[in-house]
Amino acid sequence: MPSYQAPIRDLRFVYHELLDADRTLSVLPGFEETSPELVDAILEEGAKLFEQVIHPLNQSGDMQGCSFQSGEVTTPEGFRDAYRAYTEGGWCSLAADPELGGQGLPETISFMLEEMLTSANVSFSLYPGLTRGAISAINLHADDALKARYLPKMVEGVWSGTMCLTESQAGSDLGLVRTRATPRADGSYSITGTKIFITGGEQDLTQNIIHLVLARLPDAPPGVRGISLFLVPKFLPDDNNEPAHRNGVSCGSIEQKMGIKASSTCVINFDNAQGFLVGPENRGLACMFTMMNAERLAIGIQGLGLGEIAYQNAVAYARERLQGRAASGSTAVEPNADPLLVHPDIRRMLLTARAYNEGARAVAVWTATNIDLSHRHPDAARRSEAEDMVALITPVIKACFSDLGYETATHCQQVLGGHGYIREWGMEQFVRDARIAQIYEGTNGVQALDLVRRKLFIHGGRLPSRFFQLLADYAAQQRENQPLQPYLTPFIEALELLRELTEWVVQQGTADPDQLGAAATDYLRIFALTTFAWMWVRMIAVSLDKLDQGEGDAGFYRTKIQTGRFFLGRLLPQVQGLNLAVRSGSALLMEMREADF
Repeated sequence: MPSYQAPIRDLRFVYHELLDADRTLSVLPGFEETSPELVDAILEEGAKLFEQVIHPLNQSGDMQGCSFQSGEVTTPEGFRDAYRAYTEGGWCSLAADPELGGQGLPETISFMLEEMLTSANVSFSLYPGLTRGAISAINLHADDALKARYLPKMVEGVWSGTMCLTESQAGSDLGLVRTRATPRADGSYSITGTKIFITGGEQDLTQNIIHLVLARLPDAPPGVRGISLFLVPKFLPDDNNEPAHRNGVSCGSIEQKMGIKASSTCVINFDNAQGFLVGPENRGLACMFTMMNAERLAIGIQGLGLGEIAYQNAVAYARERLQGRAASGSTAVEPNADPLLVHPDIRRMLLTARAYNEGARAVAVWTATNIDLSHRHPDAARRSEAEDMVALITPVIKACFSDLGYETATHCQQVLGGHGYIREWGMEQFVRDARIAQIYEGTNGVQALDLVRRKLFIHGGRLPSRFFQLLADYAAQQRENQPLQPYLTPFIEALELLRELTEWVVQQGTADPDQLGAAATDYLRIFALTTFAWMWVRMIAVSLDKLDQGEGDAGFYRTKIQTGRFFLGRLLPQVQGLNLAVRSGSALLMEMREADF
């Protein structure tokens, strides 16, 4: 059976030492009491719950799955008790507004806990995860009456939330949505239509389920400009705000899936269900993007979480499994084979997993600090800069982290050989669970298009310009740091390549839109690898300084430096080949006739 231990030491390193988040966040209004001791205590207590209560349900939940009968969904055995422990411990309300019953802590802490929860049990994580996104959208766009009625119980976790976008004919192209919204005399709306792929659309964990639904008003213009957003509860609350009357909402079926089997993925039917407008008419997609962007970041973290647990179990196996002799000669007399860790190719796969996981963790926590800065910094210019960083990096995190999560899981499965293919060892579940992250909440191809078609161009190219300048400023600051130069040089070269390629992509894409689509996926990977390189150089710099000062755990810092060397020397060079692929242009993709496929 697989095991999990939360990477608290590395999370502390990133938060306290790499990003100095204690200083950055404690000066923000409302975060003055977020001490280092408080952060560490929250991480430790969260780890206990995730390791001891929620993770033991991961494999059994996958085997049992959700069941569906007469419109009702039953989650796997143990999920209801675990969810009760999660909500009663206040874990779903950490970063929520205190006025709504939340604890008002930084999003950065919530991000770190999200990684641990997705490692422990990704199916379980999806139930509270969607609710957090729904809370954000309602809080930002709904009127005061809706917020007062629905948000406190969603923050408490006794009511949950969903995101209802997809229809059978409308996947990534939401302009094809057909669900109808008809005005009622009392100011509410009748919602009629069917949504598919609704995570947590029906379950037995919460008293009520609050659906956020995209639908069209009778006089709505065509396409995405004619979509409105509605809050549609499963149960309509009474005067005491308790679930009272069943709304016209029902679950038609649940999907039989490749992975995340303990998460209910539902077909939800709306039959003249009473709904309430959220935000302006025909501006629903813009309002829903508040939730969509939050979920895209969460799905990126999901890839990281699965990569981490896959790595931990692959390392444990490689230490114990005896197979073959070391090529350089074994010094052991007995037994007659060496551990897998002596073999270079095993180390290649494990180091690849570790380097990607630790790089992603640093980027994720840095992004979370920018979310907090964008919400609370007293300087409007600083808020704007942080908001730009989050907007730019969101498609990169969603696409790259989920790609790497799947790649890492398959590498780690390969380390186990035949046992990696057997259910008992758990690794095949990680591979299956990781695959969906590349697909839902906007496929990774869509994320890449968002980066090259939108984020590179909006505000006159301000977003990438600000980001590249941030990285260039760091490189300039470290020019005199002699011990860092062997690591700084490949990062600078990658940054220069990315800046030049960005100019080329923008120029070519302006003349030929197909060039953007052809470049998108490979360009995003280059962008991500360069961002990882920036974080790895920073982590190496901190580790070198700690070793020089004789502070902390020397073994931890030496390992950090060695992992960073591997990333910069073995993984970062991918940018060279990807650069050539991008510059090969769109003709290689578009010149073949459709009939020849």
